[in-house]
Amino acid sequence: MPAEASVNSIEPRVLHIVPAMFGDDGVVGGGERYALELARHMAREVPTRLLTFGARDRVEHLDGLEIRVLGNAWYVRGQRGNPVSPSILAEIRRANVVHCHQQHVLVSSIAAAVCRLSGRHIFVTDLGGGGWDVSAYLATDRWYHGHLHLSEYSRKLYGHDGRPFAHVIFGGVDSEKFSPVAASERMPSVLFVGRILPHKGINYLIEAMPPDIELTIIGAPYDQRFVAELKRLAAGKCVVFRHDCDDAELVESYRRASCVVLPSVYRTMYGDESRVPELLGQTLLEAMACGVPAICTSVGGMPEIVEHGVGGFVVPPNDPAALRERILWLLAHPAGAAAMGMEGRRRVLEKFAWPQVVRKCLGIYTARHPT
Repeated sequence: MPAEASVNSIEPRVLHIVPAMFGDDGVVGGGERYALELARHMAREVPTRLLTFGARDRVEHLDGLEIRVLGNAWYVRGQRGNPVSPSILAEIRRANVVHCHQQHVLVSSIAAAVCRLSGRHIFVTDLGGGGWDVSAYLATDRWYHGHLHLSEYSRKLYGHDGRPFAHVIFGGVDSEKFSPVAASERMPSVLFVGRILPHKGINYLIEAMPPDIELTIIGAPYDQRFVAELKRLAAGKCVVFRHDCDDAELVESYRRASCVVLPSVYRTMYGDESRVPELLGQTLLEAMACGVPAICTSVGGMPEIVEHGVGGFVVPPNDPAALRERILWLLAHPAGAAAMGMEGRRRVLEKFAWPQVVRKCLGIYTARHPT
């Protein structure tokens, strides 16, 4: 029986491929965490492996998930987010379903071609990155049996709205690890979590902060020029920068905060434009799972997470005054803020828990697809 037909009648053996591992020796970003967590929770349902690239060859195990890290990869045109290795061929042979995380990198195009030729099912989730790839010269959308998008915004952005091969699976969060505490234990403070990059709009958040309210910024400093500008803006205010926060500390930071703010922008303070500042907004999900009200900008897929006036607020981008108004409201209305936090957690449990995302993926993997 050819693999194309058999995958619909036998248990999937899933291989996830992501260019970089989430963590200190990889990338501390929402996309990399997304791929790792999806694979980890999928491993509870079906045989699942995660293939990624790093400084050295190694195999790790996490809650039943096998993680294979390929060292000594070739980085296409020196692009660190675009690694490839001949060893991927042996890893693909062990699977009957392959899910790539990033479309426009060479490893994904190679995986798609190999899967098509060998009768395996191949899927892709574009996390907003990329590098040099054959997709710059050839349309590769139909090389994949399905495009699994993080949001409706993502599906529209990539021109897949209404296309039968495009599905929205959303993001997930571990609602057991990211869980709330009593509202009385929260401090009058504001929290930002994410990579410290200009498109995150952190400068507008610092401008919005009252001088007597603490703002904690948790994230890796990927742009030193921007970090220096943020520290200049923070002079005279209660702003704390933390660049080395582990998951346990992150959860405690969410639990202590009055609110979390993700102020991403399409146009940065330097005038640079970004079409994909936030395909979803993973840190919003984590905060809401902890019962924390969320404030985000009307950018990317974030309004699909935060219901304005229910689990938090959605404000215009590049607008410190609007951020300040909503922050002050939450600080002045602790009962209302607590109610919003609980509504946010309810929404996460109903729509964004990992088991639901896994079930969507497995249903798509095992559906019959045209060749």
